[in-house]
Amino acid sequence: MKPLCSLSLISALLFSGSALATEVAGVELPGSVMMQDTQLTLNGAGVRSKYFMDLYVGSLYLPKSAATLEQVMAEPVAMVRLNITSGLITADKMRDAINAGFDLATNGDISPIKGQIDTFMALFDEPIKKGEQFSFLTTAKGVTSYKNGKLLSTIEGNTFRTALLKIWLGNEPAQDSLKEAMLGE
Repeated sequence: MKPLCSLSLISALLFSGSALATEVAGVELPGSVMMQDTQLTLNGAGVRSKYFMDLYVGSLYLPKSAATLEQVMAEPVAMVRLNITSGLITADKMRDAINAGFDLATNGDISPIKGQIDTFMALFDEPIKKGEQFSFLTTAKGVTSYKNGKLLSTIEGNTFRTALLKIWLGNEPAQDSLKEAMLGE
């Protein structure tokens, strides 16, 4: 075997697979994370931008890869992670964007989960700074939220979980290219 071919084969074997760290828009994303005793692997990640400005890197972690919202929902655990890359994101802007996302995710009828949304919005009362990270671990029981690795709250309800995931992965996502990237396209 030629040395160059050997090196290529060894590199492919050592560095193939989805457990490798990835960098997106200057944010280093681990290839896998352990959350509540479950190993999750990076499914995909992309940039949420508006008016040509990068706002955050959104990533999706799952027990096994998925290419559709339905496949994500079938997993017992899924995590959406937002790494803030812009100092222009404020708590008010984040709340407005997420409220708009819930409105789209529920076809304009948030009434069944209004109380849960209100509780979730309280997560964004503190100022948001560039470099911060929000993680939303979803299970059939609901959503557990973290900021910079610190547990903030758990909001129960599968309907709430579904609506939250639809903000990024639904038919009317926050940004089509971000949805595609998070779903590994």
